This record gives sequence, C-alpha cells and structure tokens, in this order.
Amino acid sequence: MDQKKAIFRLKLVLWVSALAPVAWLGAAFYFDTYAANSVQRVSLGANPIEKLTHVTGMTTLVLLLITLSVTPIRRLSGWNRVIKLRRPLGLFAFFYAFLHFSIWSGLDQTFVWGWMVEDVIDRPYITVGFAAFVILIPLALTSTTGWIHRLGTRWNVLHRGIYVTATLGVIHFYWLVKADVRLPLFLIGCLVVLFAYRIQFSWKKRRKVSPKRDIQPANP
Repeated sequence: MDQKKAIFRLKLVLWVSALAPVAWLGAAFYFDTYAANSVQRVSLGANPIEKLTHVTGMTTLVLLLITLSVTPIRRLSGWNRVIKLRRPLGLFAFFYAFLHFSIWSGLDQTFVWGWMVEDVIDRPYITVGFAAFVILIPLALTSTTGWIHRLGTRWNVLHRGIYVTATLGVIHFYWLVKADVRLPLFLIGCLVVLFAYRIQFSWKKRRKVSPKRDIQPANP
C-alpha cells in the first residue's frame, strides 16, 4: 500500500511538473496579448515564436532523457514500480515534441509546405530534428497495452527507437545553438552516460546467459 501511495505521489508530481511549462507559456501568452498594459509577471519577450519553440523543444529533450533514466533507476534501486512512470513520461515527451513541431510549422512557417520542405532539406539541424519527431510518432501510437500485446517482442525492438530520437534531438539542439554550447554539451553528456549504462548492462547480461564450454578431460 505504501508503494502504491508513493507511485501516486510520483505520478502527481510528474503531471504537475510536465504541465508546468505549457501552463507558463499559456500565462505568458495571456499577459502579452490581453494584459500588455498591466504589470506583467511573465512574458514571451521580444521574439515570442522563438521563446515558444525553445521552451517546448527543451522540455521535450529533458523528458526524453528522464524517460531513458527510468529503467536504470529501476535496476539500480530495485524499485520495480517506478517503471509505471515511463509511459506517461514518454507521452509527455511526444506531447511537447508535437507542440514544438506545430509552433515551427504553424507560427514560423505558416503552413507553407514549400518553405517547410526547403528548410528540412537545406538546414541540417532541422533535418535531424524533423527525423527525431517522425521516429517519435510510432512510439507514441504504439504505447498502449493493446499494441504491446499485438507486437510482442517486436514492440521492444521498435521502442529502442527512443535512443535514436534522443540522439537526434540533442544533435538538433547542439547545431541550433550558435554561442553558448554548455547546455547542449551537458545533455549530450547525460545521454552518453545512459548509453554507457545500457551497453554495460547488455554486455553483462550476454556474459551471464552465454553457455560455458565444458572442459572435457583428455582420454588416456
């Protein structure tokens, strides 16, 4: 019962924390649009589209990295119930990725498909960002229990694509930043640690299950 209460509290914290950025953006949009002459507590600044894009993109990356951290936390802590947080974390990551893409395509490119295609082809950081979003779509669509049963072992193979998405996402962010790259490098470092842990765990697992050769005594 205590573990169920702990999971409930964690899910509550997750929902509040995950929705906080979009709530902040909504409040900032309201103050900028309808209360411009009042004392503003929050604001999107001089370039609101850039601010919206940055916040949604950064939130996507953070949620992706936290999602990838759930399994190592479970294995290292032995607390199996924490795995219940992985699905909502992944779906929130997709939610912010969708907002990020929608802001770029709708507000920045105004749904002019020619401009969008040209940007995807000509700008490498947009190319990798778009690829990351496309890979994330089937992961979100197949995150239900029904799809897990339908796909079987193929579900695990498909959802390893989150590592590809996270990698492309941090590359997208690194190429986008022109001056201070400390934050992108920090996120890259976090991803490298997660990759290293997964590789080490897989290597140990293979060694554990690999059949040992029986050494037969030589015939006299």
